[in-house]
Amino acid sequence: MNPCIRCTGRCEDACVRPSQIPIAELVARLYEEVKPELEIPLPEDEERLRTDICGIPLENPFLLSSSVVASTYDMCARAFEAGWAGACFKTICSFEIHEASPRYSAITGDSGTITGFKNIEQLSDHSVEENMEIFRRLKQNYPHKFILASIMGRDEAEWERLACLCEENGADAVELNFSCPNMAEGGLGADIGQIPELVEKYTAAAKRGTSIPVFAKLTPNVAEMSPAAEAAARGGADGIAAINTIKSIVGINRHTYVSSPAVHGMSAVGGYSGNAVKPIALRFIAELAQNPGLKDLEITGMGGIETWGDALEFILLGATSLQVTTAVMQYGYRIIDDLKSGLNYYLAEKGFANIREAAGLALDAVSSTTDILERDTVIYPKFHRDLCIGCGRCVISCMDGGHQALRFNVRRRPVLDPAECVGCHLCTLVCPARAISSSARRVRRKG
Repeated sequence: MNPCIRCTGRCEDACVRPSQIPIAELVARLYEEVKPELEIPLPEDEERLRTDICGIPLENPFLLSSSVVASTYDMCARAFEAGWAGACFKTICSFEIHEASPRYSAITGDSGTITGFKNIEQLSDHSVEENMEIFRRLKQNYPHKFILASIMGRDEAEWERLACLCEENGADAVELNFSCPNMAEGGLGADIGQIPELVEKYTAAAKRGTSIPVFAKLTPNVAEMSPAAEAAARGGADGIAAINTIKSIVGINRHTYVSSPAVHGMSAVGGYSGNAVKPIALRFIAELAQNPGLKDLEITGMGGIETWGDALEFILLGATSLQVTTAVMQYGYRIIDDLKSGLNYYLAEKGFANIREAAGLALDAVSSTTDILERDTVIYPKFHRDLCIGCGRCVISCMDGGHQALRFNVRRRPVLDPAECVGCHLCTLVCPARAISSSARRVRRKG
């Protein structure tokens, strides 16, 4: 007998329909009958994960993004040992950084997990010399790991000098931080990324100082990212990094009236990250990848990546390398195991030889407007009576937030009125039992 049958867990006791849902038997059947039919053998190696940035090899597409998770030698070394392919080191600058305390806040879901994360953190608080020493040590001890040096200057000479120093001390590429939303000094970070002329000028300055690849990290605090990206291309950028955090206000205290994090009775607009921003990040990645003027630039994507599935979505929209921060802050460097194994298994299952074979495959189905969508038919929802628990969520949502197409029958099960249903599928989204799916039935819209 499978171990699942002997499980002493109390999941069946908590089930609202224990006499109708034999949980242990279902799990055992899934394990013994269904799983062997669906699975392919686990890949024996990680060759499919190998990729590159501008021709520089990466053992896998996963990098730490420029933040606190990649801010010291010890942290980067531990991440490299765990299996990360490289790190974008926390932004280096020539001016003093004094951080606020506290400097983080978050929005949590029903389970208590973080869905959105806010920070008011700035740049590296190490000196340029200290950071260069870290680069030398990392490259000496981990020669095959990718070091992406994030930098920020205040004028052309500083951008050029910092780019030059990073190359001289072992960086494989440079990322220009045109997007940090938390700068105390005006005219830096996101202020630059919102002005294409400055993006072009400072990109050209950095390119004068180095021969290694240069990426422009652009701000999402714009209506469109293409103008800044095109400016970076004119300045000689080899790639685009997107997205940085989104300007935000989180958690206003109902007693003190101060938003979070509160620093001695005051707060400030800060950068929002985490899985909640992934849809916005994907929108910008698609915009960049579909822009013919940027076709020769590489895209390193970030913004809400927590799982291999999240990472895959960025790849399918055109990113060929990926950066992660907020998920590492929650779960640690160990998540690299799940990121690699899940993506590797997917690539093997689909028959892809490498990351680049999957890159951009979703772009043809993405439009920047809804004008191209077919609007002449309605797809009805399909109700699976054996799964329905009778909670009524679908009926309530349809009555009060939809098109009044659902009602209860005498057994408290939803009944559809086809004459009123418009096929919006709100009901499928709110159903906690996943008892509603899309029907194959299509009808021509009236009129």
